[in-house]
Amino acid sequence: MPSMDLESSTGLDSFHYTLSTPTDANAEATAEGTPTLVLIHPIVLASEIFHPIYADPRLRRFNLLTMDLRGHGLTSAGADDTYGPETAARDVLNLMDALKVRAAHVMGLSYGSCVALQMTISAPERVLSLFILSPLPLTEPPEIIAGRNEIWDCWMDAFSDPQNVDTLALADMLTGGMQLGWNNRETNLGKVLVTNAIPHAIRNWAPQNFDLFQAVTMKFYMNRIPHSVESLARIRCPVAIVHCSEDIAYPIHHAEELLNLMLCAGIDAQLVSIEDAPHCGNITHFEE
Repeated sequence: MPSMDLESSTGLDSFHYTLSTPTDANAEATAEGTPTLVLIHPIVLASEIFHPIYADPRLRRFNLLTMDLRGHGLTSAGADDTYGPETAARDVLNLMDALKVRAAHVMGLSYGSCVALQMTISAPERVLSLFILSPLPLTEPPEIIAGRNEIWDCWMDAFSDPQNVDTLALADMLTGGMQLGWNNRETNLGKVLVTNAIPHAIRNWAPQNFDLFQAVTMKFYMNRIPHSVESLARIRCPVAIVHCSEDIAYPIHHAEELLNLMLCAGIDAQLVSIEDAPHCGNITHFEE
């Protein structure tokens, strides 16, 4: 999985990505004449959360492209207080430019749904279809912001003495994340994803990078501006909104609100619900 230096709002930054084609699991260029699917990950867990897609022969027929967003995985790009979906969307589009991907089908999960939606608004000619799984509400509910603040506090407590990191505080933070992600359900993939994410998070969000941690986990949500019907009307492609019925943070009415706005904007949009699935339903209900 290589990295690429891209010109961005913060200068020349290094972004880690994975590109697979039908014949090459770690390709440097897309297979010509083959559709490309761009996958945008949620918070904390980076591109590896899409492992089931890369392992599915039905989907390996296509070019599959993922990128670790700022402050995640192996990407080393920084972020300032203005970081939000617009910057993240431009990062993904810059990577598509560098790989000569003119247009793609785009899937965004949770946090990544904001990025995918912004791409579709900012550059509608670049997105052939939009699939957003567990999309975030137009504005973040106060109780969810409070929960994210608790996670922030746990992380800060864990590093109050950088020479003796409090692993119990880290465990509290990860428990909160798993409660949101998959309702604490035990899955082998979930365990591996958490184990893999810990060293990346410690490296990316260590005390010297607390500003980056705050930018990508807190400011990102605060800098979101609710989309209007007028802005959504820029979307030209079909949209699938997928809600997971056991999502403990975001009830279906949030997805319904987004759907109604899209329909008012004249978009070919539909809403589908996956029964018994938690927020990151692709971990527990991949087939569905």
